[in-house]
Amino acid sequence: MKPISITLRLTLLFSTVSTIVLFVIGMMVGTMLETHFEEMDRTELIGKLELVRHALVDVRTPSDLASVPRNLADALIGHPDLSVAVVGPDRHLLFTTKNEKFAIHLLEHSADRNASGNTKLTMWQQEGEAYRGISALAVTQIPGQPPATVALAINIQNHRAFLQAFHRDLWLAIAAGIFLTVVLGWIAARRGLSPLRVMTNVAKGISANRLGDRLDSEAVPPELIDLANAFNGMLTRLEDSFRRLSDFSSDLAHEIRTPITNLMTQTQVAVSKDRTADEYREVLYSNLEEYERLARMVADMLFLAKADNGLVIPNSEAVDLATEVRELFGFYEAFADEQNVGLVLAGEGVVQGDRLMLRRAFSNLLSNAIRYTPRLATVKVEIKPDMESGNIRLVFENKGENIPKEHLPRLFDRFYRADSSRKKTSDGAGLGLAITKTIVEAHRGTIRVSSANGVTRFEIIFPIMNQNKTNELP
Repeated sequence: MKPISITLRLTLLFSTVSTIVLFVIGMMVGTMLETHFEEMDRTELIGKLELVRHALVDVRTPSDLASVPRNLADALIGHPDLSVAVVGPDRHLLFTTKNEKFAIHLLEHSADRNASGNTKLTMWQQEGEAYRGISALAVTQIPGQPPATVALAINIQNHRAFLQAFHRDLWLAIAAGIFLTVVLGWIAARRGLSPLRVMTNVAKGISANRLGDRLDSEAVPPELIDLANAFNGMLTRLEDSFRRLSDFSSDLAHEIRTPITNLMTQTQVAVSKDRTADEYREVLYSNLEEYERLARMVADMLFLAKADNGLVIPNSEAVDLATEVRELFGFYEAFADEQNVGLVLAGEGVVQGDRLMLRRAFSNLLSNAIRYTPRLATVKVEIKPDMESGNIRLVFENKGENIPKEHLPRLFDRFYRADSSRKKTSDGAGLGLAITKTIVEAHRGTIRVSSANGVTRFEIIFPIMNQNKTNELP
């Protein structure tokens, strides 16, 4: 089933809520108006009841009753919708208006009447007309006589007609309001979601050649600022990733082209004329060096590819850092003597990890340090356990020219060399520091570099091995 659009959802939700609100308001208005008319009728009937009671309260003798009909007729003139019937103390009909049958109907069916005035308003239909009425007792001053009975009824057909017309117009207005709510709600939802359409248009235009477009976070509603910032951040990461991928592809092509070009050139020179067996052997040895370089490059690329896909899983064993560094010192002793560089180790510590992988990382850092250290200087390796933080620091420090700050963030990128700062040519492919960082992170460590005041420091931070419980590496 096709999902409902956000615009339609908002329109339906807004319309439903508005419909409920309008319906409730319509019901309340109708009820309040009916109650208002009912109270008006009650007030008018009670007022006329008090008038009749006032006329009867002055009756002291049976002869005084004869003047009551004339007085009531004069007092009730001008009320054609009012029907009044008065039953005297002698239980005979004392006074009626011209439409007395409606009041007499009330006398015949009403059971709630008293002399205190607490009357119950009664509503009924008779001969196609609607009426409201009350009945009550009215006392006289005739000794020994029971109170008179008064019935009053008012025709409310005009009220009913007005209410019917009002309800019809009210519900037509509510229906029109609901329709307008749907239309305006749809328009409001469309306009409210316009920033999303802008984001959609920007996303449609994104390609490998157009990653510089950004959303203006100040022009979107507050609810979409986080989404706009997240979208811009995604574009920034994509742009950086594409740039790195492009640089990586260019560097890889350049690095592979060099040994292939050497192989082709040497082979072309070798076959250009007849040569002795020793000369061919010399060419093959030279080609073998280029093949070894290509093999190392491919091996390094495979290692980094495995690391990118989480396939580098270190073995878990106790590794004595001081022992590994001393063995590397022995391996690089001849190289250091050739460069006239001293090697110094200070401190000791043990971490949990893969000994061969860690030795490879340390070897990359140590060879770089020896290669770029000036003659008669010293490369210092320092191991610093920190029991408070639960970490152990391994620092490779060498003197030499400072690495410019703009190069430091990219030193661990693949095929990246800060040659302008080192002024030397490396035999490697520019993957050593990238591999070192990958190995350190595989051991749940971090690596950082600083270069200032003629000293370059590579600092690795590992979690200290728990002596009581073996730490399992991921």
